[in-house]
Amino acid sequence: MKNNKVAIILPNFNSSEYLKKTLKSVLNQSYKNWQLIIIDDASDKKTIEILKKYKKHKKIKIFFLKKNMGAGYCRNYGIRNSKSDYLAFIDSDDTWKKEKLKNQLEFMKKNNHEFTYTDYFAFYKKKNKKRKVFTPKKISYEEFIRNTSIATSTMMIKRRTAKNIFFTNTKICEDYFFKCKILEKVKYAFCLNKLLTTYLIRNDSLQSSKIKNLLMIWKINSQYNKFKFLKNITSLINISLNSILKYGFK
Repeated sequence: MKNNKVAIILPNFNSSEYLKKTLKSVLNQSYKNWQLIIIDDASDKKTIEILKKYKKHKKIKIFFLKKNMGAGYCRNYGIRNSKSDYLAFIDSDDTWKKEKLKNQLEFMKKNNHEFTYTDYFAFYKKKNKKRKVFTPKKISYEEFIRNTSIATSTMMIKRRTAKNIFFTNTKICEDYFFKCKILEKVKYAFCLNKLLTTYLIRNDSLQSSKIKNLLMIWKINSQYNKFKFLKNITSLINISLNSILKYGFK
């Protein structure tokens, strides 16, 4: 298993408050054959100063964009500039347990899975409270468009599976269409039922508004997934209900 390299894609924008903790969780991974690719999306000086301290690390590659392009562009850029057997993703305010990469890669190798995810903790910054989020054992495309239970920072994908599939250049929900297209290709994503990731829920994040999220998913379903009205409205209603079950009225 040690011969299987994992490229970890991390888009970053003005995350100075959280970035060190995120990077520490990657550096502390028990599985060592990884490369971290950070795409900085024209961040402020404070964030850039933190990143500069990691520039010489042999397993970290940092790209500094001169113009803010959005998380979708950054993720696509990171994938294009990586070489690996597997792809993993982490956001600049999320963290991993030490065994995350090791456990997930073992799970994929043992079962010959193309696309996997894990259970996770949702951490509410305002309330300083954690909630365990347990996800379905497997998810198909038709299930995912009703229950978006795959957190991006928990994903691992075989590189060949992601070929010619992209994140949308939308302001939010840029990962939704990417997951849809992967699931159309592989039929199922499988869950490693371990709480290996902590997903931070911030009140100031772009993803924090439920209404904005749903409007964007409506737009992506319409423009990219080519859904008709009835399928689109069914998708949104079910996503809303499942979001409440997962997170409550956050």
